[in-house]
Amino acid sequence: MDWLDVYWDDETVAHVAEHDLKPEDYENALRNPVGEDVSDRSGRPMRFGFALDGRKIAVIFEWIDPTTVLPITAFVVP
Repeated sequence: MDWLDVYWDDETVAHVAEHDLKPEDYENALRNPVGEDVSDRSGRPMRFGFALDGRKIAVIFEWIDPTTVLPITAFVVP
């Protein structure tokens, strides 16, 4: 899914960093998912994948248009 564009702003980068993740970790999981779901809390799309260091993570996002996503959050999952 290299065709996906990810719209990052400073606030979202900082929020993802609060979970000890980088934008590169987020994008790796987003573009190479091993599973998909919908967030129970927000109803937004969620993908599961791996951070570059091998941790399994969940990434939550919104579609801006058919090829662009707005990152919302990411976190490590067991």
